Amino acid sequence: MTPKGYLSIVLHAHLPFIRHPEYPDFLEEDWFYEAITETYVPLLDMMERLANDNVHYRISMSLTPPLCNMLTDDLLLSRYHKKLNKLIELTEKELHRTKSLPPLFHETALMYLGKFRKAREIFESCHGRLLTRFKALQDNGYLEILTCGATHGYLPLMIHEESRRAQIRLAVQDYQHHFGRLPKGIWLPECAYAPGIDKILRDNGIVFSFLDSHGVLFAKPRPRFGVFAPVYSPAGAAFFARDMETAQQVWSADTGYPGDFNYREFYRDVGYDLDYNYVRPYLHEDGVRRNIGMKYFRITGNVALSDKQPYSPSQARETAASHAGNFLFNREKQIEHLSGMLGRAPLVTSIYDAELFGHWWFEGPDFLEFLLKKIHYDQNTLKTISPLEYLGKFPENQIVEPEPSSWGDKGYHEVWLNGTNDWIYPHLHIASERMIHLANIHPQAEGLLKKALNQAARELLLAQSSDWAFLMTAGTARQYSDRRTREHVNNFLQVDHQIRENKLDEGFITYLESRNNIFPHIDYKAYQSH
Repeated sequence: MTPKGYLSIVLHAHLPFIRHPEYPDFLEEDWFYEAITETYVPLLDMMERLANDNVHYRISMSLTPPLCNMLTDDLLLSRYHKKLNKLIELTEKELHRTKSLPPLFHETALMYLGKFRKAREIFESCHGRLLTRFKALQDNGYLEILTCGATHGYLPLMIHEESRRAQIRLAVQDYQHHFGRLPKGIWLPECAYAPGIDKILRDNGIVFSFLDSHGVLFAKPRPRFGVFAPVYSPAGAAFFARDMETAQQVWSADTGYPGDFNYREFYRDVGYDLDYNYVRPYLHEDGVRRNIGMKYFRITGNVALSDKQPYSPSQARETAASHAGNFLFNREKQIEHLSGMLGRAPLVTSIYDAELFGHWWFEGPDFLEFLLKKIHYDQNTLKTISPLEYLGKFPENQIVEPEPSSWGDKGYHEVWLNGTNDWIYPHLHIASERMIHLANIHPQAEGLLKKALNQAARELLLAQSSDWAFLMTAGTARQYSDRRTREHVNNFLQVDHQIRENKLDEGFITYLESRNNIFPHIDYKAYQSH
């Protein structure tokens, strides 16, 4: 039966490249370890389980180049394995401690033990190579993996065309290395668009991308079907716009599902609740109390953390199932209304940060699993579809010039260019100009010179990560973001100076190469001018 419309679920999985071999235990690396346990493995497990149950579904998900490189780094994977084993050790202790507490605490401890052991089982079964499992889902037609900018660089604020091109070209090459094919879709870093980016995408074989709602709604001319059909840019790239109704229902902690009183409270963690000497072995080596990842309380309501009520895993799952049913009901009504009004099968594009599911909203993967099962078994109004499939079914779409935009606060570029972070851009621009010059005057470098040029490119790319400017604006990890920007720019300038003076220090370059080892197969010639 032909559906009346389609739903495209798009998840953006990204973390900045954080790897510090010079320290035995580095705090910001924990972002990566938490995300594996709480988001990437639960989503992978959910998608594999549905596939094994012959539930037909489609999800699109970016696995950005920095994330892919961390997920294949032996040092980080070995550190993660140790962290996970420690977490399981604590959970096993918690089983004994919670036996004397009200039953919900023991039920929750059992739930954590099951989840953490399952994470270890999945991790060990593929020797930590989780990308191979995601690749299998793509090869079998369930998942469409998107690429991104090489280091999530904020493309509209790059003043050199060569820098923009290098971000895309190197991302495409890295994707091919990991997934054995060329990417058709890309998540533009921060959904940030400016005229001309579409041509770079098409030149690199990218067929489609995504914009926030106003990036399409304010296009010239205005799109006939609003956000419910893709548009083509002048260069022929297809753009899909975020549907704000589905965004609010799932994204908002105030008005959306994640704020429900039955769901797990993120901010009350055993790292703060339990006796210090008991949790000390599971904290960072500095001994400061922080989240460990086990939480026994539910949101409860607008009450103090001390007044939160015990969490019930079974009640939370029932709530997630109810919310999945509500979401599907709303999509059916939305699509029935739109299909009658538009005269074609509408597409609702639902875009979210992947880390919302599992990390911030603990029950998010359960919600997605319930939703995809309900779509498969319980209705005939809509189907999930990948953007590429939708373009195959509906190849004729309006040509517009998308609006320069992002999905940041206020919708444009202010989050990444303001008084807290504007100092970084003169340095990035100068480094970009020098990198382009080096690539042009050394068209076919070999040996140590090639090694130096490749490392210069790595340092520039790492300095360009949009995460640093974002964190400076947000005021979280600001000192670390400041340090990373300065460090990579300084490393670049030192390598640049050595190349210009023809005084290459092989020991220094090898040191940088071993420490900042993103993109093992990088080719500096990506920065050459046409």
